[in-house]
Amino acid sequence: MSTIHVDVVSAEESLFSGEATLVSVPGEVGELGILPRHAPLITRIKPGAVRIQRADNKQEEFVFVAGGIVEVQPHCVTVLADTAIRGKDLDEAKALEAQRVAQEAVQNAKGELDLAKAQSELTIMAAQIAAIRRLRRK
Repeated sequence: MSTIHVDVVSAEESLFSGEATLVSVPGEVGELGILPRHAPLITRIKPGAVRIQRADNKQEEFVFVAGGIVEVQPHCVTVLADTAIRGKDLDEAKALEAQRVAQEAVQNAKGELDLAKAQSELTIMAAQIAAIRRLRRK
C-alpha cells in the first residue's frame, strides 16, 4: 500500500507526524483530498478539520485548524496551522461560549478593525463547532 508522510504543526507544537493513506484538508476554495503521489501544490487553508487516515489502520486522526497553509509534495504533506487543536481536545461547551462572546463583539464593534477581528473569531468558532459535531457523528 502506498503512503504519504504527514506533518501537522502549529506555532506551539507538532500535533501529528506519521504515514497516511489519505489526508483531507479544508482548502481555501474547497475540501482537498490528498493521496500518495499527489501533484505538488501550496495553498491557504480555512478554518476546519484536517482528517488523516493513518497507514497503520488505527483510528482516523482529526485536527481542527483555524487557518494556515498546506504544502503538498508527492510523498509529503505539511500543514502549517495558525492554531491547531487535536480532535480529542476539542470542547463544545467552551467553543459555544467563545462563539457567543464573538457574536457580542460583532454587535458591539466600535470600528472596522474591531468588527473584522470579531467576524474572524466568529467564523473560526463556527467552524470549530461544526468540526466537533462532525467528529461526534463518527
